[in-house]
Amino acid sequence: MFPSRRPHLLATGAAVTTVLLWASAFVSIRSAGDAYSPGALALGRLFSGVIALGVLCLIRREGPPPRAAWRGIAVSGLLWFGVYMVVLNWGEQQVDAGTAALVVNIGPILIALLGARLLGDAMPPRLLAGMAVSFAGAVTVGLSMSGGGGSSVLGVVLCLLAAVAYAGGVVAQKPALGSASALQVTTYGCLVGAVVCLPFTGQLVQQVSDAPLSATLNMVYLGVFPTALAFTTWAYALARTTASRMGATTYAVPALVVLMSWVVLGEVPGLLTLVGGVLCLAGVAVSRSRAAAAAAPQPAKLSDSV
Repeated sequence: MFPSRRPHLLATGAAVTTVLLWASAFVSIRSAGDAYSPGALALGRLFSGVIALGVLCLIRREGPPPRAAWRGIAVSGLLWFGVYMVVLNWGEQQVDAGTAALVVNIGPILIALLGARLLGDAMPPRLLAGMAVSFAGAVTVGLSMSGGGGSSVLGVVLCLLAAVAYAGGVVAQKPALGSASALQVTTYGCLVGAVVCLPFTGQLVQQVSDAPLSATLNMVYLGVFPTALAFTTWAYALARTTASRMGATTYAVPALVVLMSWVVLGEVPGLLTLVGGVLCLAGVAVSRSRAAAAAAPQPAKLSDSV
């Protein structure tokens, strides 16, 4: 019994690791974003990620991915690692945190729609219900954190573009994981994103000399943990479930960001924010509640290694 459950537990652990690290990224971005422009921060983050992933590939003796995976890697690298990171950094400078969280959280809904259309993902009622509850929670968190006069049309458009790029990147990545490992897909996707961000090299070189050490360390942290590690654990989990379910899992991020901001930054959340966070977590629990039952009868499909 236990051996058949082990792959599912590993995939669940990978998803939890991803969500925790992506939530921590919002705290680090808040610090590094004061010293680095959006493009420079994205390039520095991706450059740090490529180095960490490259070392890991050498240790594990991972070669380049097969040709069949390159299309998905290139598209996800362009959209998710490149466009998403730049426009999200830019958008968060134009709108308050609540508005950004609200707009970007349409991403999982877009993933579900695109996954059903392009990948044939199932849309069971429990998944849809869980996503609806989580989205209501994200809206509640966003509204509770929004401040008057802190938003702009440009910022909302940028956050919307970030959500679209995120959804497109996830859906493009899923087929690539059928022929390449999670580490290969993440490493070369990160490399593609870094190449896309090379025009910001001049800004990065100029700003790194003026930035405080804490901001630079936060940028490196973003590259090593929320990028190199978290995107790899994401790909590992995504290879073992549908894009829709993985997208729904990320609705736990707003709740964790609220908790981490409370603990690390001393930002005490209001009652409405706490209610929204609880709704986010409840929706994730509902949307993933049948994943274990579906995974247990099919251990052979879940036993691949990274």
